[in-house]
Amino acid sequence: MQLDDDVCYRALRTRDARFDGRFFTGVRSTGIYCRPVCPARTPMRASCRFFATAAAAQEAGFRPCLRCRPEASPGTPAWLGASATVSRALRLIAEGALDEADASALGARLGVGERHLRRLFQRYVGASPLAVAQTRRLLFAKKLLDETALSMTEVALSSGFSSVRRFNDAIRAAYERAPRELRAVATRRGGGAARADRSVPEIALRLPFRPPFDWDALAGFLGARAIPGVEAAEHGAYRRTVRVAGGHGVVEVRPAPGEACLVARLWLPCTEGLIRVVERLRRLFDLGADPQAIAARLGVDPRLAPRVLAMPGVRVPGAWDGFELAVRAILGQQVSVRAATQLAGRLVERHGEPLAVRGGLPEGAEGLRFVFPAPEALAAADLTDLGLPRARAATIAALAARVASGEVALDASRGLEETVRALCAVPGVGAWTAHYIAMRALREPDAFPATDLGLRRALGGVSGADLAAMAEAWRPWRAYAAVLLWTADAQGARPAETEVSNGSLAG
Repeated sequence: MQLDDDVCYRALRTRDARFDGRFFTGVRSTGIYCRPVCPARTPMRASCRFFATAAAAQEAGFRPCLRCRPEASPGTPAWLGASATVSRALRLIAEGALDEADASALGARLGVGERHLRRLFQRYVGASPLAVAQTRRLLFAKKLLDETALSMTEVALSSGFSSVRRFNDAIRAAYERAPRELRAVATRRGGGAARADRSVPEIALRLPFRPPFDWDALAGFLGARAIPGVEAAEHGAYRRTVRVAGGHGVVEVRPAPGEACLVARLWLPCTEGLIRVVERLRRLFDLGADPQAIAARLGVDPRLAPRVLAMPGVRVPGAWDGFELAVRAILGQQVSVRAATQLAGRLVERHGEPLAVRGGLPEGAEGLRFVFPAPEALAAADLTDLGLPRARAATIAALAARVASGEVALDASRGLEETVRALCAVPGVGAWTAHYIAMRALREPDAFPATDLGLRRALGGVSGADLAAMAEAWRPWRAYAAVLLWTADAQGARPAETEVSNGSLAG
């Protein structure tokens, strides 16, 4: 990724928050790298080196700044560079693809050789895949040291380190301080959090984003489609049950008033793998989006410009689990949002796992009773008693069997076209459902269900072919254009809960 050094230095000198996470500044005189918003005195231009990612700065030998805390930035945009392979690889790394495997295995998942993958990363990221994974673990560990009271062992395992020794070595190499010294610094700043009951690992973490962020629109979308007993979006918060580390847990997310972050509260069976839980939440709320880049592209089209102005900070609602979202999308075929929600509720009542949270449910989560069933459970289940047409019940069973066997991968290992082809090969799954799943579950920003009735109606009743032609100008942000049009349609002709999913956004 090519950076304009003059633009970067102007942003650094003015502490322009719009560039936070877009680049990092390595200061040769101190050996430290910083965010553009760092409150420290601006270094001389000759002392600065600019990097597209924290991993690139780290690999070049710079240490993270303790004042601006690179781990607290909104993160490098998911669209980094112009390589679809790199974007998919970054998503897989964020999901833990290199926590227990090597770059060769990552390349195999992506369908490229390890050497080619390394070349792509050097070109677009400025660091190797392993360096990206290491920096991800390191910065998350620093975040936990600052924001939680987890023990050092818990921090190490929560961050994806294979051992406490590796964690200690990585922290000392990066910060030239021991982990306990870093926590002491955070405590003096007023950071760090105590847990009232260590038998129930309640953790609170801040999840930064690039403003603006339309929380009400996102929470409204999720709330209308919340699976009864599994999730709910009400009273300014989103809550749901989760299956992690072989047990059950509950997560709650709400906006932090006046701050560019969400606050996540987590009640988990253990803290191991916490880094992947947080990444799932970031995907669910699309926190890696860059509203400026999206608005700049979509706002050029006069048909979208008024909607871009009316809905600044639009996000594509994601999903906690790809399989859950895929089943929910199939349940929503040819029925209203309300009917699909009722069907989903029946499914978890009969086939879901009863929620078992150590220490009891947190306040406000009393309606959460189930964890969504795993693919293996639905592959062998009789779903005809849910009130579904037999063909649709068979579609869910077939999808569950293919996901359980690995034939269908609901992750970033495949590109958009390949994913759509694999999903459409499941009897009963068409292009609309496949693109909807790709949008929300796989975080494909250019997925676009061009046959959607709601989208066509929002543009005056155009044909599917005409809509597809119009949407070419919206690449690579067609998924965001769909959300803008769906929201406008829902606020116009009829309420969202009566929309029909074979051509609308029931999902």
